Formats: sequence, structure tokens, C-alpha cells
Amino acid sequence: MTEQNRPKLKILKAAPRGFCAGVVRAIDIVELALEKFGAPVYVRHEIVHNRYVVEDLEHKGAIFVEELDEVPDGDHPVIFSAHGVPKSIPADAQKRNLFYLDATCPLVSKVHMEAERHFERGLDLVMIGHAGHPEVIGTMGQLPDGAINLIETTEDAESFEPADASKLAWITQTTLSVDDTAEIVKVLERRFPKIIGPHKEDICYATTNRQGAVKLFSAQCDAILVVGAPNSSNSRRLVEVAQKNGCEKSMLVQRASEINWKAFEGIKTLGITAGASAPEVLVEEVIAAFEERFDIDVETIVTREESVSFKLPRALRRAAAE
Repeated sequence: MTEQNRPKLKILKAAPRGFCAGVVRAIDIVELALEKFGAPVYVRHEIVHNRYVVEDLEHKGAIFVEELDEVPDGDHPVIFSAHGVPKSIPADAQKRNLFYLDATCPLVSKVHMEAERHFERGLDLVMIGHAGHPEVIGTMGQLPDGAINLIETTEDAESFEPADASKLAWITQTTLSVDDTAEIVKVLERRFPKIIGPHKEDICYATTNRQGAVKLFSAQCDAILVVGAPNSSNSRRLVEVAQKNGCEKSMLVQRASEINWKAFEGIKTLGITAGASAPEVLVEEVIAAFEERFDIDVETIVTREESVSFKLPRALRRAAAE
């Protein structure tokens, strides 16, 4: 296709998009641990849900494992992923005298502390989240088995029968659909008027902001691409939000190589965003792929500025300063 006859395409880039403060902190922890302690550094589970990020860290000397028994005895650090881990994991690490660094996002840790406080007050807990997601496993693992009841849908909320409806509290996974979660909470509050919610919403600022940005331009777009991994909860929610808010042709891609070009024939306006664990280099890669096929005009739609940052673990702060 010659430059002259390439079809015109308006690309709207959502802002904010991509990396959040928790993801930046988690990646920094792995890179600084490699710098300070040398390779290998072991990481339990993907540090964040993005293969590009994981493979980049592997090239630098990180070794990713699913369980602690895959980590050999010795002085090399083991890092817990941004999603958080059950209490049994650091306890096992201590038993083996492993040196560990916790890269759990502070906003996930906040939910862990909420759960513990409610439990100490004698309340039964409801967690709104997705079964099997590492964050849910980590949060439910802060308390004894059975102390947290998982609710995934409004149907679950309608059928849930607590031991004592007057002693209930709810928490949520941090990367859920804002609107879907509000519907579930509405059911719980209607059925159990005394249920206690978080002082400050558990769904994190980055999830909320990225969904808000997509909502704003969904109706203007013929198609929307979300750059992110299929196992990334916040990325998958962005696709759903786009589809529910006026752009049915919304899809998830990890890399430009995954784009189904037939799906974009005849479009005039494309929206692009990225999940909180997707680096900006992958967004630029997707835009460059479209530039090869279209005469593009790129505009950034800013809905909110973000300036959040989180402290590194004490063991790494000196290395970061040097």
C-alpha cells in the first residue's frame, strides 16, 4: 500500500493508561534487588501480569517460580508479586530462613489490613472478586479458611446467606469493574442494611481512572484496543467497559503482532488504552503498526492527571538512592 492511498485513521489515546504506581514499585523492587544483590533473584508468580515485563526481567537475571519450594536454599532474595500472597507464604519463607522482599501493592495491603480489622471485630467478611485470581487468593489467605466468603456476581449476592446478617463487612479486589461492583454492593446493602463497607473504596485509583477514561471516548470510537495480558484483571475489565459504553468492537491484545487487521477494515476512529501492567512501549508498538497501514492522526484524551508513588521496601531504599 502506497503512502498516498492509505486510509485516514484518527487514533484517540486514553490518558491515564498503562503503568500504575503499584506496578512501577514492583518492577523497581526486582530491578533494584538484581542491582544490589546480583542475579539470580527469585520472584514468586509473575511480578505483574505482563509477559513483556516478565521476559525483560528474566533477561536481567530474575527467575520466576510459582511456589517457594522451587526456590533453592541460599542468600538470593525471593520477591512476592504485586498481587499479594497468603500469610502462609512469608511464614514458610521465614521457616526456611529465606530473605524475601514484599512487592505487594500498598493498595492491596490496605485491603488485607481491612480484612484483619473486620475479623478481629468479630465480623463475617464478604469479598467481591474473581475466584482464582492471585489477589483474591492472597487476600482470602490473610484469614483462616472460611472466614471470607467470595462473591463474584449479583446472583451470588442475592443467594448469599450469612451466619449473622447483623455482623457483616465487605471488601473487594482492587481491579474490578467499578460499575459491576457497585451493582453487587447495591444488592448486599439492600439485603443486609447493617453491612459495613470500606472507609475508602478498595478498587484502586488506577483501575477507576483507566475505566473512566475509556468510558469518556467509547462512543466516539469505531473500535478500541486495550493493550494488556489476558490474565490481567484490570485490562480485561477495560474491554468490558468499552463494550458496555458504546464500542462493541473492543478487544485485548498483548502485542502488535496479535492484531487482527481484518477487524479494522473501514474504521475511521480507533481508541487505544493500556492496562495498569502494560508498558508504554507496547502502546507505541501498536500505534506504529497502524501507521504502516493508515494515515494516522493521534490525539491524547486526558481525563485525569496521576501523581501517585509508593515507597520501596527499607532494604532497597539505599540502593535506590545511590
